[in-house]
Amino acid sequence: MKIYLGADHGGYKLKEEMKDWLKEWGFEFEDLGAFSFIPEDDYPDYAWAVGQKVGTTQGSLGILVCRSGQGACIVANKCRHSRAATAWNERSAQAARHDDDANILCLPADYLTVDLAKKVVQVFLHTKFDAQDHRFTRRLQKVKKIDQNL
Repeated sequence: MKIYLGADHGGYKLKEEMKDWLKEWGFEFEDLGAFSFIPEDDYPDYAWAVGQKVGTTQGSLGILVCRSGQGACIVANKCRHSRAATAWNERSAQAARHDDDANILCLPADYLTVDLAKKVVQVFLHTKFDAQDHRFTRRLQKVKKIDQNL
């Protein structure tokens, strides 16, 4: 599974730390920027890049980091086949994957400690969608139908 990363200035430092975790955990990843700390950069540039990659690369996941997590999430959800969710704790990350088959995790750098962010990422990456629960599959099919009409 390939993981695509992106962050603006608000999430740049956390994204850089995250690369070490992903290496340690044995995940393949690609950083889509920012490639240096740029105080004037804008989250839509990175969120769009990650959303497009995840939406067109079957079986991949994405992780975006900005100050609140919300802006990146809004942009990523505009990309076809992308299902982005903002998570601020382990339970919200688990539910995003298990219940909704989210394929992009959006982290709020201003509201997470590094230790908590690490736990949230780990839970997101290790949780599988519960395809056995008919409620979840029924809902996901409706989301996919909406996605096809975009």
